[in-house]
Amino acid sequence: MPVNPELVGREFPPTAPYLVGREKVREFARAVFADAPQHTDVAAAQALGFSDVVAPPTFAMVVQDLTLQQLLGLEDSGIVLSRTIHAEQRFAYTRPIVAGDELTAQLTVTGIRAMGPAAMITSDAEIRDASGAHVVTATSVLLVSDAPAEDAEEAGA
Repeated sequence: MPVNPELVGREFPPTAPYLVGREKVREFARAVFADAPQHTDVAAAQALGFSDVVAPPTFAMVVQDLTLQQLLGLEDSGIVLSRTIHAEQRFAYTRPIVAGDELTAQLTVTGIRAMGPAAMITSDAEIRDASGAHVVTATSVLLVSDAPAEDAEEAGA
């Protein structure tokens, strides 16, 4: 298995606070074709009871990415970025992300499963607001191959 099995259970330090900007939410909404008015129009979001524009659900990935960079940066992880595919993503929300939120995230590696010459790494990023309240848990599954990319291509993968 290419991945260090001792990663399971490892918790990383919380990320620096990420201030969710209104224009970042709007840009992200346009990029993912989230055209509901609460994603771009403050008045529409306020009419729904929010203080500012509401981020599309997948926006949590922006914050989660800060935690995944910690994992991918570990020298003893056995993870080679050029042999890694983002295989699955899930979100479990307590409340939506809104422009103005100051979010921190903390990653925990929750599982590693060997699959032939590859491994699937599951991790949870707990994302919290400035008061410490849970906002969303973002779960990612990374598929890490033990074979160099050129070997996989030659094998017809």
